[in-house]
Amino acid sequence: MRKMEPKLTFEYDREGDILYINKCPPYREQESEELGDEVVVRLNPTTGEIENIEVLFFSTRLLRSNLFELPIIADLRVAVRNNRSIGKEQLKEASRI
Repeated sequence: MRKMEPKLTFEYDREGDILYINKCPPYREQESEELGDEVVVRLNPTTGEIENIEVLFFSTRLLRSNLFELPIIADLRVAVRNNRSIGKEQLKEASRI
């Protein structure tokens, strides 16, 4: 049986003007690192993988520019389609339709 990979969740805190992007709920053992430009990441203490991203002053950024970039490399894939995971070959086939 294949391990279920985490899905991204996006949560916006209007009062603090913070966008949270999460692969899992934050936990105490995570290490935090500021990437600059008011972006903070929380890292898995064992693997160093980014598990959470906090974008401070999010609405202010959108007012300044229509483009917002994060200094992060992402491997985005469809998690589930029609209650089953999609493999690379299925995704290629679906893109031809």
